[in-house]
Amino acid sequence: MARDELQARIRRLKRKSNALILAHNYQLPEVQDVADLVGDSLGLSQAAAKTKSKLIVFCGVHFMAETAAILCPDKKVLLPDLAAGCSLSETATAEQLRAWKAKHPGAVVVSYVNTSAEVKAESDYCCTSSNAVKVVEAIPRERDILFMPDMYLGAYVRSVTGREVHLWLGECHVHAGIRPDTIAELRAAHPAAELLVHPECGCTTSFLYYQAAGDLPGTTHFCSTEGMVRHVSQSPAREFIVATETGILHRMQQEAPAKMFIPAREDAVCRYMKRITLEKVLRSLEEEIHEVTVPAETAARARGAIERMIAIA
Repeated sequence: MARDELQARIRRLKRKSNALILAHNYQLPEVQDVADLVGDSLGLSQAAAKTKSKLIVFCGVHFMAETAAILCPDKKVLLPDLAAGCSLSETATAEQLRAWKAKHPGAVVVSYVNTSAEVKAESDYCCTSSNAVKVVEAIPRERDILFMPDMYLGAYVRSVTGREVHLWLGECHVHAGIRPDTIAELRAAHPAAELLVHPECGCTTSFLYYQAAGDLPGTTHFCSTEGMVRHVSQSPAREFIVATETGILHRMQQEAPAKMFIPAREDAVCRYMKRITLEKVLRSLEEEIHEVTVPAETAARARGAIERMIAIA
């Protein structure tokens, strides 16, 4: 079936079933184009919680659909492909977190939203890349902090806040592959371009060092995905080097069609995000299959960590 026909069928079925389709910024362009809202994981989950629709199709990865299910237990949340996982989320289990907590009694656990519901249930706070600094700054300075699972985001938070933060050694396979030498070559080729860096990137910690030393030429911004989209719309710059998953370039081009966006790596592609296709979205809607659910006790504990994050942010 042709793309246009698939999209038309999805839109008709969405209206008929009064469903809400949410798509993450890293989704395929054609999937983003049929969504009611495109955004980051937190914003999409908040939208899920607020909608009156009882059926939600979450075009993202598993932990995102779980978070939506936790925040709106009265709604049916579908993930078009249940195998759409997350390499970062899979670096930490609830059992591992319990063992880490036992070594640091009394520590406050801050877990990135890229974690399973079970890990969130063992955490005191959740955070996203856009509010991780705020969450950590809200914790009393005398408290130890365990930050998981992304070591690059954690190192960024530690640098910005000056707090003693213990880091879990996890990483996103896509962001970890974006290295400083690649960025340096692009900056040389595009000297007028602003650099947008997601805090999960493997280049983040070294870039913070270079920036502090005054050795980082040009303008650099460390942003969440939503922060990146806002920035390119507001900035007077005409060129941007974008250090995150390439799916976001589609939305950037829509928001600022006259500007030029250069991926930090052409192959910075999340194979899990790209598992969601129009065919799978259509089938999930037609048959209302691939529901994501979270056990009530786990959901209740995880909801506490998420709500504490939202209260701060």
